[in-house]
Amino acid sequence: MKNITVSVDKETHRRARIRAAEIGTSLSAVVRDLLTEFAGGDTAFERRKRLQDQTLATVEAFRAGERLSREAVHRRDAVR
Repeated sequence: MKNITVSVDKETHRRARIRAAEIGTSLSAVVRDLLTEFAGGDTAFERRKRLQDQTLATVEAFRAGERLSREAVHRRDAVR
């Protein structure tokens, strides 16, 4: 486990310690939990990969035979 040093003003420190005590924990535990959540957040790639996987899971069937012809695709009224 690594130690870090964080500097805050006296009033912020006092209020944070009081708030931590009110919820039955230590200020160190609050900061550790905050940093753990922050560091454990998904990267943009991971979020996109998860979205892709979710989207692909909803596709029930795909058949290439149901595609429009080239001519139909290029007619403006084909998809209306």
